[in-house]
Amino acid sequence: MMHNINTVLKSSKTSLGKTFHYAKKVGSGVTAVGEGFYVVYKNQLYKSPNKPENTKYVQWFCRKMCQVFNVDIQIHGEQRKDHTVALWASNHISWLDIPVLGASARIFFLAKAEIEQWPILGKLAKGGGTLFIKRGSGDSAKIKDQITAFLKQDVPVLFFPEATTSDGTYIQRIHGRLFAAAIEAQKPVQLVLLCYVNQEGKLDQVTPYIGDASLVKHVKNVVDMPKVTAHVAFLPEIDVKGHTVETLTKTVQVAMKEGLLHLHQKVLSK
Repeated sequence: MMHNINTVLKSSKTSLGKTFHYAKKVGSGVTAVGEGFYVVYKNQLYKSPNKPENTKYVQWFCRKMCQVFNVDIQIHGEQRKDHTVALWASNHISWLDIPVLGASARIFFLAKAEIEQWPILGKLAKGGGTLFIKRGSGDSAKIKDQITAFLKQDVPVLFFPEATTSDGTYIQRIHGRLFAAAIEAQKPVQLVLLCYVNQEGKLDQVTPYIGDASLVKHVKNVVDMPKVTAHVAFLPEIDVKGHTVETLTKTVQVAMKEGLLHLHQKVLSK
């Protein structure tokens, strides 16, 4: 009887601990979002949300969110000190990639136009300089033109050429049509790779946003998970001169595949 009571008490204590942990994280997230709105309105970022210098505020907010989600970031490689504006491309594992990459580099992100209509977060994203892309019946030419215009205005832009998330173990097929924007604007392509490593030195299994899990459930899982380290690797820039979309896409595919393999060999336990 006493054993059963102790088991129940222990279970209740564990449950309360998890509830407290989750509530604390949610509270931290709400606070971070509130601080984000304060920065947007204090500095009047909404009046000119896509000014290149505004990326410092995006980076500040993303670092705040990484703290909320208990993610450490380790950078591999260096950005050039005289870093030019580039079209950034990264592998894609989770929605968590956004705060991790935003904390690691001063960039803006592409997002579907519908996100601008999201309550609270849509307004915050707009004020912070997210570049909303209108997708018209699969017309990639219109999207490419919008990205080209951003690059010509010296706005650094990042997108995910895999188009969907993976479990982080490999690089999926690269969809290269948007690389035409870098060629037209004559801006280099900056590749960045990431992987999430748990405390056992293995690829984390919680962070990938794949399968049938709802976004709400996945966010809760991420909030509940132990600390992970996001390893972010900057690869050498790719000069677009002399490239066609086809040759540039092939170059990116090879570089990302080899780069991710090298990153895994460097950071994962044998």
